[in-house]
Amino acid sequence: MASLMIVFYKNYLYSNSDIQRHINTIFSLIAWVLPVSLHLLPVFFCHLNARAAASDVTVLSTIHIAIVCAGYNASRDVVTLVKSVLFHRRNPLHFHFITDSIARKILADLFHTWMVPAVHVNFYDADELKVCVSWIPNKHYSGIYGLMKLVLTKTLPSDLQKVIVLDTDITFATDIAELWVVFHKFKGQQVLGLVENQSDWYLGNLWKNHRPWPALGRGFNTGVILLLLDRLRKLKWEQMWRLTAERELMSMLSTSLADQDIFNAVIKQNPFLVHQLPCFWNVQLSDHTRSEKCYKDVSDLKVIHWNSPKKLRVKNKHVEFFRNLYLTFLEYDGNLLRRELFGCPSETDHNSENLQKTLSELDEDDPCYEFRRERFTVHRTHVYFLHYEYEPALDNTDVTLVAQLSMDRLQMLEAICKHWEGPISLALYLSDAEAQQFLRYAQGSEVLMSRSNVGYHIVYKEGQFYPVNLLRNVAMGQVNTPYMFLSDIDFLPMYGLYEYLRKSVVQLDMGNTKKALVVPAFETLRYRLSFPKSKAELLSQLDMGTLFTFRYHVWTKGHAPTDFAKWRTATTPYRVQWEADFEPYVMVRRESPEYDRRFVGFGWNKVAHIMELDAQEYEFVVLPNAYMIHMPHAPSFDITKFRSNKQYRACLKTLKEEFQQNMSRRYGFAALKYMTVDNNS
Repeated sequence: MASLMIVFYKNYLYSNSDIQRHINTIFSLIAWVLPVSLHLLPVFFCHLNARAAASDVTVLSTIHIAIVCAGYNASRDVVTLVKSVLFHRRNPLHFHFITDSIARKILADLFHTWMVPAVHVNFYDADELKVCVSWIPNKHYSGIYGLMKLVLTKTLPSDLQKVIVLDTDITFATDIAELWVVFHKFKGQQVLGLVENQSDWYLGNLWKNHRPWPALGRGFNTGVILLLLDRLRKLKWEQMWRLTAERELMSMLSTSLADQDIFNAVIKQNPFLVHQLPCFWNVQLSDHTRSEKCYKDVSDLKVIHWNSPKKLRVKNKHVEFFRNLYLTFLEYDGNLLRRELFGCPSETDHNSENLQKTLSELDEDDPCYEFRRERFTVHRTHVYFLHYEYEPALDNTDVTLVAQLSMDRLQMLEAICKHWEGPISLALYLSDAEAQQFLRYAQGSEVLMSRSNVGYHIVYKEGQFYPVNLLRNVAMGQVNTPYMFLSDIDFLPMYGLYEYLRKSVVQLDMGNTKKALVVPAFETLRYRLSFPKSKAELLSQLDMGTLFTFRYHVWTKGHAPTDFAKWRTATTPYRVQWEADFEPYVMVRRESPEYDRRFVGFGWNKVAHIMELDAQEYEFVVLPNAYMIHMPHAPSFDITKFRSNKQYRACLKTLKEEFQQNMSRRYGFAALKYMTVDNNS
């Protein structure tokens, strides 16, 4: 819907008088003609006015933005800020992120897979900067990272002359170029652009014994800062703020608002340094704020700052409007922001250039074109969407359960967490809006919130196929244990499987041999199952018809080599040979080969991987006291397409043949047996 709205108003973008004359008409017409979600209307209205106001801003200049970001939550929150900036921007952007190792990994992967034109990203190690500010006691919830804006003059490149500094809880309602052009208004020795603080904090006496740091009047809020870096360096900014902080800490003992207290103390002594920005450049939504004085109309809004610890639950007369504006970007499809900047040449991105070259070589008239294209699609990926904390056991036996899922399988997460106490790596295929639904679901679950050893990695939806093997590869790529158990989200592992697999690592000398340990798979057609607590119970349910060997009635070949008859009485692990279409669930080393991305949706996605393991001379060893059970669910959309679409099946057959030929080329004579696999399977 948002994309439709963008298209709708493009005809008005380059005629400012028309925009001003027709804004109300357009607003009313859209609300009347289209079933627009209410929270999209504010951003649409603001965007039209921003285009009119930014008409004089130079389009070709690169705008530099600095953001301090640390940890899992801040890495998630900053994405909404970035989306709001990208949505309105017409200029090339250069983001400078001061991050800890966690945020760097998350954001580096995100921007690498986002592939937004005319956007550059640099990272600076916040851990190296801690020594510069760790001597300052700070009571603010931002911790030591809340002080790092003080050291930007020495952190950012020495040839960078100016930068806009933003907190992660900012939302833009206009083109950031409008703020960039304010640098031209600095006069004399002005080096800091700030908005006055909109609360009474620095006036003091908010409660008994309330004693804030010194400030000029109401003081200034540092959620949005314009820094003239070259002038600050000449003024010896580093020495200036240090001396001020040392002096004030003798009586104040600690900061309450982190860097903001020190900035204000410096300005109190040197008021000539500050250029006061209009307050609409930092509308502060804290309790008891005076922010309502910053705007009379929607068109007045520029930047919204959720600077209360309560965030979206803050008390404000217009909070519903602000919340809807924020939610617009929170759930906005980030793929739509990959648009080119017209009339704005940017440096060549070699990754993007190579991708376009590869795609251009595909034959669009090929009936299987969409399948082939999916293999090269770069899906925006946000690893570690939630907090993750796990250190593998020191005995080198630790194992991570790996699986992938979409929104319709969320209900399996709690059950899997109850069955598997070890680390888990999950890739979730979601839209931006679904990612927020998942977040609410996870945060509302006591079971999920009690686990810090589950890594949730969001792969954002794009294209018409479910990229099952890409998802598996993403989840595998985040495993930090020596071994991984390659499962599917519809299976519940037996209780105690985690410890059993770890013991098997030692017993079967996994560290010195190439083995794939097979966990026999069963299934039930009952939604309510008394889960067997032992092999004896499982065999009893198997005999009673409560359980079945997995897919025995529709795809016997997939698990037949496991030899379930032998497994019934086996007490020791036994080796089995690879056979055509074998697709067991296995535990392997973390370094095992990835899944082949050409297989999407339903069909041959696991078969090809097991074939690859066999080609690399892995031994398949069945564990005698391990099992997993597939739980019933409605057929997936992809299996329905496979069953009903003749062309789908024909393309899968073609892809299988090509994979077999590739195997033959890569592994030579040893792979000839794969060429004889029945292509009708």
